[in-house]
Amino acid sequence: MTWWEGLVLGLVQGLTEFLPVSSSGHLVLTSTAFGVDTPGVLVEVVLHVGTLLAVVLVYWRRLLALVDGAVRGRREAWIYLGLLALATIPAGLVGLLLKDFFERAFDSLFLVGVDFLVTGTILWSTRTRMTGAASERPSPVGAFGIGVAQAFAILPGISRSGTTVTAAVWMGIDPVRAAEFSFLMALPAIAGAAVLQLGDLDAGMAGLSSGPLVVGFLSSLVAGVLAIRFLLLLLRRRAFHRFAPYLWTLGTLTVAWALLGS
Repeated sequence: MTWWEGLVLGLVQGLTEFLPVSSSGHLVLTSTAFGVDTPGVLVEVVLHVGTLLAVVLVYWRRLLALVDGAVRGRREAWIYLGLLALATIPAGLVGLLLKDFFERAFDSLFLVGVDFLVTGTILWSTRTRMTGAASERPSPVGAFGIGVAQAFAILPGISRSGTTVTAAVWMGIDPVRAAEFSFLMALPAIAGAAVLQLGDLDAGMAGLSSGPLVVGFLSSLVAGVLAIRFLLLLLRRRAFHRFAPYLWTLGTLTVAWALLGS
């Protein structure tokens, strides 16, 4: 892997992990169009750690408050942590029980295109749901529902941040608080993905030097922070749905490509 490849991979990972456009869907498109795959498990782990730290950097005050509140036995902190834990259950169960199904989904360019179209429609639905009184956090049932949305986003082309934020907004949660809950519940998901890859780490270390890895890590970290802050800006401006036309266009082109190439 070259320094340039490390930079590009880091930027793509950091931006698409948090913007509601589906990082997995873009990975499938990149792999199909250019024959470019992530060069090794080690690189994937490094990029995941970069995006993980991006969430920590943006929300460190909130995380510190939750940890401090939990240590001090504050009820609100424990309730919020419990809601985050509850929201992670559906994706974990679905990922384990339907692993083979989701792996096969990554081989279908047509399905990726359809999922882009679905994600665009999901985002477009928020344009009338961004105003009025809103809650600070979901109920237990709501947290589990957001977790179901995250499980649905295992499919390539379905955006994790897009589905979870939209689900939270439809439940009456303030858009910025919805994003906070979405990104905090992403921490165990991103960390889990990195940990699962550690078992194959030796296979991904051949021919890799530290320089490009550092570049990839830093670019994924910086891109992740910028992506989160940009998304929060759009949510404050009630403009979350503006990603929909891009996804509809991309989805239509991807479906057409799949049909013409078959």
